[in-house]
Amino acid sequence: MSSIGFIGLGNMGGPMAANLVKAGHGVRGFDLAPAALEAAKAKGVVIAATAAEAVADADIVVTMLPSGKHVVGATTGENGLFAAAKPGTLFIDSSTIDVASARAFHDAALAAGHEPLDAPVSGGVGGAEAGTLTFMAGGTAEAFAKAEPILVLMGKKIVHCGDAGAGQAAKICNNMILGISMIAVSEAFVLGEKLGLSHQALYDVASTSSGQCWSLTTYCPVPGPVPTSPANRGYQPGFAAALMLKDLRLSQEAAGQAGAATALGAAATALYTAFEEEGNAGKDFSGIIEWVRTREG
Repeated sequence: MSSIGFIGLGNMGGPMAANLVKAGHGVRGFDLAPAALEAAKAKGVVIAATAAEAVADADIVVTMLPSGKHVVGATTGENGLFAAAKPGTLFIDSSTIDVASARAFHDAALAAGHEPLDAPVSGGVGGAEAGTLTFMAGGTAEAFAKAEPILVLMGKKIVHCGDAGAGQAAKICNNMILGISMIAVSEAFVLGEKLGLSHQALYDVASTSSGQCWSLTTYCPVPGPVPTSPANRGYQPGFAAALMLKDLRLSQEAAGQAGAATALGAAATALYTAFEEEGNAGKDFSGIIEWVRTREG
């Protein structure tokens, strides 16, 4: 069994670390939030006094942090995780960050004598708890081969997307699709309401026709047709609107850098920005249907 350091034990990282403990690995973790530390400790994670202590003797380090600046800041420099870890440590960054920061993470890790992999996830808190996440990995084939036995303990679908930064590229492209499709589904249900269609009738047709998509069949934004969707619990977040907006903004940053035309991605970003500005950052992203209903024409 491997010795694993886990940095970032929040809503996603905490359950992921707990699944590694369940599999029999020794996990030493760190987080800046006391509540996250207590929750992780209750699941069997050994709590370190500092991030450097958490990684000092680890064979593998997993990071799950809020943004690219946090990942680069935590790992690089004379007091960073790369300096604290023993040579040849496998570093898996599962944060969702910009591609440029992911590549900087790779470059710095290699320069410090470590093996890096960017491996962001899809599946939300429920997937983290159930161990059914999708991992999108970028890095060398050798690093991916070493990481895969660990990733399968936290996810059900593990995809090697390419070289450094490819995992982050896949993640932001996927979530741009998700944000656009949720708005499309929401608009269709609001239109259906105005035309006298029941939610169930529209769902029964669209879920088995050309309108079928994950936003409809798994995360249907109206109560009833999909009992497990957040719409049935007041849009309490499985994936908060603030996180969706973060990913959409990353997609637009990348599109600008790459010279890609993403008109619908830009429109979705604008709509989720308006949704957040009206106080909905903490709602599930599918709650945007309530915002759509308040718009006329």
